[in-house]
Amino acid sequence: MTALSDILAAQIRASGPMRMDAFMGACLMHPQYGYYMTRDPLGAGGDFITAPEISQMFGELLGLCLAQAWMDQGRPSPFALVELGPGRGTLMTDLLRAAKGVPGFHEALTLYLVEASPVLRARQAAELGEDRATWLERVDDLPDLPTFAVANEFFDALPIRQLIRADEGWRERVVGERRGALVAGLEDVKSVPALAHRLADTKDGDAVELCPTAPAVIEALGTRIATRGGTAIVIDYGDWRSLGDTLQAVRAQAPVPFLEAPGEADLTAHVDFEALARAVPEGCHHSKVTPQGIFLERLGITTRAQALAQHLSGTKLDAHVAAHRRLTAPGEMGTLFKAMALYPEGAAPPPGLDP
Repeated sequence: MTALSDILAAQIRASGPMRMDAFMGACLMHPQYGYYMTRDPLGAGGDFITAPEISQMFGELLGLCLAQAWMDQGRPSPFALVELGPGRGTLMTDLLRAAKGVPGFHEALTLYLVEASPVLRARQAAELGEDRATWLERVDDLPDLPTFAVANEFFDALPIRQLIRADEGWRERVVGERRGALVAGLEDVKSVPALAHRLADTKDGDAVELCPTAPAVIEALGTRIATRGGTAIVIDYGDWRSLGDTLQAVRAQAPVPFLEAPGEADLTAHVDFEALARAVPEGCHHSKVTPQGIFLERLGITTRAQALAQHLSGTKLDAHVAAHRRLTAPGEMGTLFKAMALYPEGAAPPPGLDP
């Protein structure tokens, strides 16, 4: 049992079972014991590794992609360059380096990082410089400017609800308490309006996941893009429509039971890209959802990999080849991860993505 386990058990005894999104939110963001509030979980010595940590190519290609979208929209100045959930700042460092050669891009941008974790904010400041960025806790706090944004593995960490189809309605997975231990259970729910359209394509026993906070994030980004211009590229693992229990807990780069050590393991779930698309506001469009491997190949990752390989040999070359394969291969991140962009009505989607 962890300290957070005891806190949650006491809360459940006092108030009743917790919905999964409340449990997940507490595990990740409790001010004293939350997973993201107490550690840097990234990298080979952490619990998981993201694409920017695998290879510099990932951030470089996204930087050139955003820079091209900025040029295609008339080089607005000033504009907000935004990253949601910036991790260690690795992606943004690579992005800024790659875009440095684009005339006027650096001079026009103001950098905003949406990050709630004080530990990761400190790591980002060390990587990028204390005065390089403005840190915000919410997307709603972004300025009213043309907005060019990237969100890599941001939406998968937002708390989800889990609903199980039962006859013509739904039951909800909750976390309860039994003799001091946390246990999972199901509760009846009267109705779930957000899932009315899923009664046609689900059967008894099917699990569907909802992320209550994701639509508001998309709406906030999309409203700025619709009114002021810009683009937002979302990259995450998931698919067009949620189906099945995808909640996973990871500790030391291995799966663990999600109730085993609250606050000590990362909790994520697959992203429902259809739900994101449904939240796009009027005046803003979304691209087709595209596998990460195809997106990166369209941006020229193989050409970039070949150029970098010319200066490598031995184990460094082997690691470089493995990184390229991990980012793009169908059996690895190439198909599990997807990309989708928001862009203004009347504009083209950013390079690598189809309208």
